[in-house]
Amino acid sequence: MSATANTKKHVQDATAREKGMSRIPGSPSSRFWLYLIPGFVMLLWIIVIPAVWNIYLSFTNYRGIKPPTFAGLTNWARLMKDTTFWTSFRNSIWMIIAMVVIPILLGLILSSLVFDVVQKKFGPKAASTMRAIYYFPQLLPIAVASLVMGWIFRPENGALNALLEAIGLGNLQHDWLGKPDTALIFLMLIMIWIQVGYPLVIFMSGLQRVDPELYEAASLDGANWWQRFLAITLPSIKPEIFVVALTCTIAALKVFGPVYMLTKGGPGTSTIVPSYYSYVQFFQSQQVGYGAAIATALTIVIIIVAVVFTNLQEKVAKEDEK
Repeated sequence: MSATANTKKHVQDATAREKGMSRIPGSPSSRFWLYLIPGFVMLLWIIVIPAVWNIYLSFTNYRGIKPPTFAGLTNWARLMKDTTFWTSFRNSIWMIIAMVVIPILLGLILSSLVFDVVQKKFGPKAASTMRAIYYFPQLLPIAVASLVMGWIFRPENGALNALLEAIGLGNLQHDWLGKPDTALIFLMLIMIWIQVGYPLVIFMSGLQRVDPELYEAASLDGANWWQRFLAITLPSIKPEIFVVALTCTIAALKVFGPVYMLTKGGPGTSTIVPSYYSYVQFFQSQQVGYGAAIATALTIVIIIVAVVFTNLQEKVAKEDEK
């Protein structure tokens, strides 16, 4: 084949690519749907169909054996009067404090200290090491993290009680996760330990795009660390704060693993949360219709929270642009 023919062929191939031509049948504007079909099928099979079925079950009496019978709003009326259900949502507020509010505050301060102080004085390797240490609990499977914490707070031979005995404070030994006065508090402490690394890593990644000269200029102007934090760090990572707040709030509302592994919602209902209460109704009480109503109510709350956060983020972004 001559050089002229080769050149002509390459030009034709390039023109075909520019026009979006391919061997996949159909017009260039519609063939991408072929790549989306597997994802849509999985979405339909894993998310949409189970969600619709769950909503339907919330209006039925169903024990998982015989076919469900329509019960109207019976489950929802029961839900409104169920003190355990409202207790579970009250505990969810405490979970939001433990998994959203406190980790975000700690993450903001720690990420700023690591980025603005540790990295300057000890170098990037020291900052990366500290970031990895804080993030380590996020890498642990929730079952493993819960088992470790359960061993630490075990009443008989747990590490915390053993430490108190060793330093002469044996009178302070306690069943930390087995008594109503401390179970929720220590469950919250565990969730803070697990969660704090996530916002720290996200915030530090956001700080990477901040020009270091801003911090240097502020330091030359006499600004201390706290003033640099308020004037530079917070405004720079607003998008990351919204993302972390939304994802962590959703995680707090549907938290299940630590409650299941450590307290089983007890003692009594002191640590019960909606997801675990729904699980109890599904698999222990065999009140599948009522469990579906709890799960549907939780889903509605999560959707509302997501919409509120998204609208608030858009509003703040528009105000910043102005």
